[in-house]
Amino acid sequence: MDLFIVALSFVLCVTVKPGDTSAYYRSYSVSFLFFVLIWVTGSLLFEKYALLGNPDYRHALKRMILCNMIIFFFITSIMYVFQSFHYSRFIVLGTVAVATVAELLAGTLYYLVVNTRIRYENGGNGSHKEAGTLLREESLVSLKKRPALRYDFRMREEYLRNEIGEEAFRYIVNYAAIDSPNTLVIATTTRFNIDAQIQKSFDCIINVRRVNDFRYINKYFESVNAKLGTGGIFIDFLETKNMRKKRILAKYPPVFNYLYYSVDFIVKRLFPKFALTKKLYFVLTRGENRVLSKAEAFGRLYSCGFEILDEKVVDKGLYFIAVKVKDPLFPQNPSYGPMVALERIGKGGKPIRVYKMRTMHPFAEYLQDYIYRKAGLQEGGKFRDDFRVTTLGRIMRKFWLDELPMLINLAKGDLKLVGVRPLSRQYFKLYSPELQKLRILTRPGLIPPFYVDNPGTLEEIEASELKYLHAYKKHPLRTDWVYFWKAIYNIVIRKYRSQ
Repeated sequence: MDLFIVALSFVLCVTVKPGDTSAYYRSYSVSFLFFVLIWVTGSLLFEKYALLGNPDYRHALKRMILCNMIIFFFITSIMYVFQSFHYSRFIVLGTVAVATVAELLAGTLYYLVVNTRIRYENGGNGSHKEAGTLLREESLVSLKKRPALRYDFRMREEYLRNEIGEEAFRYIVNYAAIDSPNTLVIATTTRFNIDAQIQKSFDCIINVRRVNDFRYINKYFESVNAKLGTGGIFIDFLETKNMRKKRILAKYPPVFNYLYYSVDFIVKRLFPKFALTKKLYFVLTRGENRVLSKAEAFGRLYSCGFEILDEKVVDKGLYFIAVKVKDPLFPQNPSYGPMVALERIGKGGKPIRVYKMRTMHPFAEYLQDYIYRKAGLQEGGKFRDDFRVTTLGRIMRKFWLDELPMLINLAKGDLKLVGVRPLSRQYFKLYSPELQKLRILTRPGLIPPFYVDNPGTLEEIEASELKYLHAYKKHPLRTDWVYFWKAIYNIVIRKYRSQ
């Protein structure tokens, strides 16, 4: 339908414009196909075709207009970059404008027909019940002091099986009492439907809507936390970024699938990370269908007072069982940008903010205990199988590009040139009490003793740092001078590297 609208709009503009119509068709034929490709790709990317399933009529039409404006801006930008000024502005702008008006008319007609059908099928009241509204209806009944309704838990079980599938249902029932009134089963993407529950607390909350569609993810997790007692279970699922890539590449034909994925990567993954494009991203998407890595999703859960009890991939979704262990940390202004300020332990045990280029997914810093319990440490003292590190991050770490901003800390006096590595509180706790006491007597450094002794295990790292700290305590300047040149020699000549 949309392809027909665009083609008809193009024909109309060519016909109306004075000149040789056949000449326009010959000179614009290839360009028009490229135009259609951009139009369809942009429409799919911004989910314009999915808007007709949105009951919010006005929002759907507004997003349709905004989507077409973005497509027009992208097309004109390409024309400017390639200096393609011979194209008629009347035809280009006219095709977009006429197609937009036609789409709005078709969308309005669609809503009128669908709403009329719904009113007819529901006896003229224009509403239809969803299984997720049953608990709210019971709450309204109790508020009006009517006789309490007995809840049929067989309906809940049937609803869950239909919504998430048999395999996911069998996984969930291992952790959740489906037939308990203290278990809340809900389908929502907003915290309002959690806060609005009349019951003050639950033992378990199960949401059948994926985390990727939450507008304010942390706020939602905080509301769930408030409705659970300590030890309470929260169950939900998400589509990870790797699952998303696999789905997109399998869904569309070759070549077009990588084109679509490239644009999707730019808009859905890069735009939210920069201040200038972040607002535009949320205007276009409203936070729905967000790209989430496993590290970011789990990191958000940990920052909101949960721990991961279990996880399983079911039907192209990663289901997780999270248990409440404490109140949320309420992190303020979490960083998504290319440079981060990480809290580390400085001299005297005081916290310092160490600047680094981002090599991990957002919120990954909250997962250190999780990673340590799950995989332990590898040779060199770093976490084994650390999925928090991005592909670009591994490259940056290999060439120490991520540590360049630490020169700011050197200038501020938080760090010195040679010294023990600045550690997070979680990693600091792994060290012996003796080493912890010695560590906080001096400032951490940019070049650690690791590059002098090349230790392999945590015990060897501790021994290396103890040797350095004892030597530094006796002869500070001489120790740093000797360690500096030994480290440079080992890095340049012997190719010592930290994993």
